[in-house]
Amino acid sequence: MSTSRALSSTDASSWVLDLSNLTAALLPEDLILQPVWDYLHQHHQHLLRSPLFPVVLSVSTYFVLVGLYTGLDLLAPTWPCVHRYKLHPHRPVTSAHICATLGVTLYNHLLYIFPAAVAQWLWRPPTPLPRDAPTLWEFLLGIAGCTVVFDFQYYLWHLLHHRVPWLYRTFHAVHHQYSQPFSLVTQYLSGWELFSVGFWATVDPILLRCHCLTAWGFMVFNIYVSTEDHCGYDFPWAMHRVVPFGLWGGAPKHDAHHQRPGTNFAPFFSHWDWLGGTNTSTSTSTTLSGIPPTPTPSTEEDVKEEMKGRKN
Repeated sequence: MSTSRALSSTDASSWVLDLSNLTAALLPEDLILQPVWDYLHQHHQHLLRSPLFPVVLSVSTYFVLVGLYTGLDLLAPTWPCVHRYKLHPHRPVTSAHICATLGVTLYNHLLYIFPAAVAQWLWRPPTPLPRDAPTLWEFLLGIAGCTVVFDFQYYLWHLLHHRVPWLYRTFHAVHHQYSQPFSLVTQYLSGWELFSVGFWATVDPILLRCHCLTAWGFMVFNIYVSTEDHCGYDFPWAMHRVVPFGLWGGAPKHDAHHQRPGTNFAPFFSHWDWLGGTNTSTSTSTTLSGIPPTPTPSTEEDVKEEMKGRKN
């Protein structure tokens, strides 16, 4: 009788253990990422290990996104369902705008990105690929952490380049030639600015010791929100409408920065501008009228340097 009870107890314990293992195996964070990582690891290992992969991923992501937004810019005048969301509906994006910004973008990629990619391919060792994928929580938390760090870095960099006339005139003025940005203005930059932004986006996941899958996820997310900031649209699904309490600036805030260059320096969040006294709100009525508001840089010297930069 005691032996039978012992066997029954053992069977029950084994059943509970198996159920526990099954439950753990079906957790969403494991179910979502590990099979995907296993597939990539098995079928695309050589591609993922290549030092060129992050460059290819970032460049292709950027051009896909600006291609979609540029298509919307060309269709907006005849598509009311798109045109209604434009921040400046009376200022269409012309073919001349597209050619000018695309020309600078391609020039920067050929002169700076391509040589840097070749050097990285020659000198950097292949990327190590761990067997385990990050959990869903680690993946999302890593991207959030990198975004917060990048936002702080760029806020200081951006503020400095507006406060120091030589830095603004030499490096940053080219980006402000468009007071009403559209997607291709995202990388309408000097080579120095393009390099520094790319450097932080690459280094921040390393500093936070993120999984390589998390680093690539942050890279794609960073390009997505940067392009959205410059897209010139206020869509209902935009990040600033998804993130609560006005914590995310989004396209309206960055559009206001291009019109009021002494305000809204943070690329994504709003808290640094609140704390630094550089935050400004946007006016829907002014934006929809197509008439840019009067620039209000923080100092008279900033106004002079803004005008110098645009003339040059």
